[in-house]
Amino acid sequence: MLKRLNIYFKEMYPIIPRLALGFMVFLEIYFIVLLNSGVTQFQLGIQEIVCGFTVFSFLCWLRIADDFKDYELDCRLFAHRPLPSGRVKKKDLAIFVSILIVVTLLLNLIFMNNFLFCLFLYTYGSLMAIWFFQKHKIQKSLPLALVTHNPVQMIMNIYIISFTVIKYDIAPFSLTNILAAFTLYFPALIWEITRKIRAPQDETEYVTYSKLFGYRKSTNFALLVTLIDIVTNFILVWNLNKISVALLALNVGWMTFKFQQFKKDPTRFKLVTVVEKYTYIQESIMILTIVAYLIFGKI
Repeated sequence: MLKRLNIYFKEMYPIIPRLALGFMVFLEIYFIVLLNSGVTQFQLGIQEIVCGFTVFSFLCWLRIADDFKDYELDCRLFAHRPLPSGRVKKKDLAIFVSILIVVTLLLNLIFMNNFLFCLFLYTYGSLMAIWFFQKHKIQKSLPLALVTHNPVQMIMNIYIISFTVIKYDIAPFSLTNILAAFTLYFPALIWEITRKIRAPQDETEYVTYSKLFGYRKSTNFALLVTLIDIVTNFILVWNLNKISVALLALNVGWMTFKFQQFKKDPTRFKLVTVVEKYTYIQESIMILTIVAYLIFGKI
């Protein structure tokens, strides 16, 4: 079983990089909320470790749940993947994810101040795993699946924010907290859309937004969300570092140019690959903004 799980995680969810990502997501939102709220004295401890681990754990569960949900489709279109290929058994993943969820919930119950938010997050994730009891409707509708499933990223952000504001006694309802809830929601939304935009000749029986709405309209929508997203980032870093605002502007300018290139020639590159590069640069700028503020103060 352990050997099979190693195959799965190596190909589908590399543990170390995803664990690092979980803590990066947590720390970005955590410090953005604190610094914009004027908090500069931090009390780091076991709670921060549990919160970062919970982000990693929850995203891992979603990855496995998606493989269960899409098993029949993957057997037809992605037969090389560990689960549909038979190299990993459903039982292996079921046992692992059950242990993971129990451990995560226990850690939150024992150490965290926002267990109800954690419970809500996992409840929503559970409903996603069973298609909100509407599999016959949601599975056949890509837009409906997006509307019902993508908000989970925002709920995860709210889980982090709730822990932060409770621990430091910060007002829960503020512009900063609202924008922080969106700050990693939009990149997830953009990625989800662009990974399902293809050139006409690359379309298969796999349902994509480009097949439903055309690749130009789908690309325009992704561009619109990208521009809305960057506005939230501008506001969040404006009081922390003006240089970061300029860097974010340059990055979104480059991404806008790539969107236009793709609309002219969708065979030139895979749009989602470029979006991933843009997102890594964007989030790196956000993290470096926090680090620079902690070291040098406001610039």
